[in-house]
Amino acid sequence: MTTFGLSPAGFSPAHFAVAGTPRDAVADKPALVGDGSAMQRLRLQIERIGPHFRTVLIRGEIGTGKELAGRALHARGDRAEGPFVVCHTARLGEMNEGRENDLIESMAEAAQDGTLFLDGVEEMAPEAQRRLLRMLDQRTGLRTIASTTQDLRVLAAAGIFRQDVYHRLAMIEITLEPLRRRVEDIPTLAMHFLERFRRRYEKPVAGIAQDAMERLLLHQWPGNVRELENVLHNGVLQCEEAVLGTTDLSSLVGISTGTLPAEVLRPSEPQMLLQDVIDRHVLRVLRECSGNKMRAAEVLGISRSTLYRMLDGCSAEAAGRQI
Repeated sequence: MTTFGLSPAGFSPAHFAVAGTPRDAVADKPALVGDGSAMQRLRLQIERIGPHFRTVLIRGEIGTGKELAGRALHARGDRAEGPFVVCHTARLGEMNEGRENDLIESMAEAAQDGTLFLDGVEEMAPEAQRRLLRMLDQRTGLRTIASTTQDLRVLAAAGIFRQDVYHRLAMIEITLEPLRRRVEDIPTLAMHFLERFRRRYEKPVAGIAQDAMERLLLHQWPGNVRELENVLHNGVLQCEEAVLGTTDLSSLVGISTGTLPAEVLRPSEPQMLLQDVIDRHVLRVLRECSGNKMRAAEVLGISRSTLYRMLDGCSAEAAGRQI
């Protein structure tokens, strides 16, 4: 069975080794993992607004890492040593008015020297939104991060979410890309989680087989990074070998579409860079779509803008092989 290895020199026919895994995976601490364009933009946003923000709205699908991005913002600010207080706003509607007021105030008080993270604000009832707005107006120095899976601007325009609350929360907006539009980050994320869980459970697995990585690359990831984390968690628990294979990915539900080209799966070169593998796949799909970039983006499960960025960054060697 052909396998690939990740080393400082690139790919070698061995396995995806743990060398180069982010250090935070070893410490079991959250980390913004990935070097694709979406993650680079996110890190730049955090660096720019982290020290100065008062209110930020983070939007992203379930499992994209909204709380993780919030914690990164908190860590970049001038109150990083203070508490990061998480409020699951959906629970507020289950309380009577008195208890709800008490909870909002107590959390705001606890986060006064840190950051208040409001999880899932789209689920807040109108009355709870009104109380939240009043609290934010009264505590002008409070650093607040709100997260949502929905487009609050659309909900506000439709009268489902309060306009005044939306404008108060969305002074700065950050949008997290779904994992299907961050295909280039999947190998790095997979190795990050593999390293975390193999150390946690003291398992012998040290890499990911080629066919297993192919399945990870082709999957659409409706549950995003959280789903990938769960798949690697269960895979490491099941694996009794040195390399994690497809039989260890039983928790990977759904059918992946498309196939990777044979030269990607069985490279002739003893050393192949990860970026070359991705570049060749992108260029092959584009060729099979007769150069139609819109169709190629759909097949790849990424946006057209992401495809354009990937094509701009394609290596000359990979492009030459597709001519």
